[in-house]
Amino acid sequence: MQYFPFDSRNTLYKSIQTAVASGESLKLRLLLHKDALVFDAFLLIRRDDSGELQTIKMTPAGWLEDYRFYETDLKLQTGLYWYAFKFTSEYGEKSITKTDHSLGIIADDGEWWQLTVYSADFKTPNSFAGGIIYQIFPDRFCASGKEKSNIPNDRFIQTDWYALPEHTQTDNPKRLCNDYFGGDLAGITEKLDYIKSLGVTCIYLNPIFEAHSNHRYNTADYMKTDPSLGSEEDFATLCKEAKKRGISVILDGVFSHTGDDSVYFNKYERYEKIGAANTQDSPYISWFKFQNWPHIYHSWWGVSSLPETVENDPAYTEFITGENGVIRHWLRLGASGWRLDVADELPDEFLEKIRYAVKTENPEAFLFGEVWEDATNKISYGSRRKFLSGNQLDSVMNYPLADLIVGFVCGGNARELIDGVLTIRENYPPQSVNLLMNHIGTHDTARILTRLGDGGRNPGDREAQSKFKLTNLQRAIAEKRLILASVLQYTLPGIPSLYYGDEAGCEGYGDPFCRATYPWGRENAKLLEHYKALGNFRTKHPVFADGKFIPLYSDMGYVTYMRENENECILICVNRWCDDAVITLPEFMADATVAFGEVPVNGTLNVRA
Repeated sequence: MQYFPFDSRNTLYKSIQTAVASGESLKLRLLLHKDALVFDAFLLIRRDDSGELQTIKMTPAGWLEDYRFYETDLKLQTGLYWYAFKFTSEYGEKSITKTDHSLGIIADDGEWWQLTVYSADFKTPNSFAGGIIYQIFPDRFCASGKEKSNIPNDRFIQTDWYALPEHTQTDNPKRLCNDYFGGDLAGITEKLDYIKSLGVTCIYLNPIFEAHSNHRYNTADYMKTDPSLGSEEDFATLCKEAKKRGISVILDGVFSHTGDDSVYFNKYERYEKIGAANTQDSPYISWFKFQNWPHIYHSWWGVSSLPETVENDPAYTEFITGENGVIRHWLRLGASGWRLDVADELPDEFLEKIRYAVKTENPEAFLFGEVWEDATNKISYGSRRKFLSGNQLDSVMNYPLADLIVGFVCGGNARELIDGVLTIRENYPPQSVNLLMNHIGTHDTARILTRLGDGGRNPGDREAQSKFKLTNLQRAIAEKRLILASVLQYTLPGIPSLYYGDEAGCEGYGDPFCRATYPWGRENAKLLEHYKALGNFRTKHPVFADGKFIPLYSDMGYVTYMRENENECILICVNRWCDDAVITLPEFMADATVAFGEVPVNGTLNVRA
């Protein structure tokens, strides 16, 4: 048999398949053929932050057929490392580097493997693992009709629940981001039994704080609920009633910027005139960075309505993370954690103080962040980030997986999907993997049905998007793809996150069309029943909380893998191919219980095209 010199995803070569804890013993082994006439073998390992390179001589060990092992044991401190190998022989010095996947070959110009080392005392709230997240854009989920007070009179109140969100920007009240449909906190409370029927264990709410756009990412007052959504008491009631049903509530923290129309900046003098744009004696003046007060200031991505905060300003940091700050205030009212908007734009020191505030108030609260790339090697603002080192986030939104799933069901190669999942497993701390927010659609992306039905094409500007609707054929294809995508989303490592209305068949391109109302009374019954069955299947099987991920087969159009712990084993096969897939089952699975699909015959499983 022919062996590769190294494979980082095989315990024959690497004793731990995930990131490792600081001080944890890791064994690395090379396997070199006797004909290589090896003198000595070496591990090359470079610390990312300092660039310090170590060359460690490996110890010759036993033989496997005509191959000899060379091995070394490592114990490393928290940080990011890169490693490769070299050996000397009668043929000179040779390097062993990484291919596009995990395999090592004799080559000088390949990549080095990544090794993430996290703090040994990194703990995450395990109660969230194995659950299901339901993301709600509060204005568009359910309107209770409960009377509200103090709603600003410059908002356009939409009276047709099924109307298209406004997509134009005008000087009129009915304009982009200023149309309110009346969804509120009490409405969410009314629908908790429905949410529970989907198997949901955690609700993630887009911002609920007072703000003067329907998306509320332009915070006006962090310490108040927006009057259109109800009161602080309504929020506490939602958390209390959700908890009775085994559902936690997570809030969206937008701390990299505020709104210009806010208590703190007050550009339009809606509030008492002590905002940073009103007077340089403002208590909030140090929160913002002016180039020429009051008109020129740093803003988020150059959007003047979103003045950037100076997160490490002592006064701002204390306001957000202090004993009586924003973080703890809402946890005390019943929130079970925070999702941090644009976490990769928040300084390390600020993230560490947020974690301290969250975990001091409630060690079991969940803290995750918006990071669109691999969170273990992300570079932002000129430095390598430390999101999952153990003293910042518990986990992140899993955008890489979303792209992999969508790519696969729309025609991508199965190997790419499995390789991507294994890369995440290899780079991330295992406790963070179990808590990854596995979404396939959010408030920032096109609705998943639209994305799956039109092949990723975009009809153009907002006016063209407003008129777009999938054809009957596109819709039929999209629904089939969504069933496959959701099975992957719900069974791969992490926590599936269902964006409200996807289960009901909502369509729409990006903002504002992905933020339409939930279609009460007009749901797609087939999709809804699928999501209920899938959700309840997942919640009944603890293996999805932290069970091993074991890939079995991956061919052009299908993937087969298992999730396994000491008590149960579940095999999943997804076929997006135009032909049936015939899978030879592992012998011990031949008589397994069938949850979905056809019954195996003589140890063979037929998975329909």
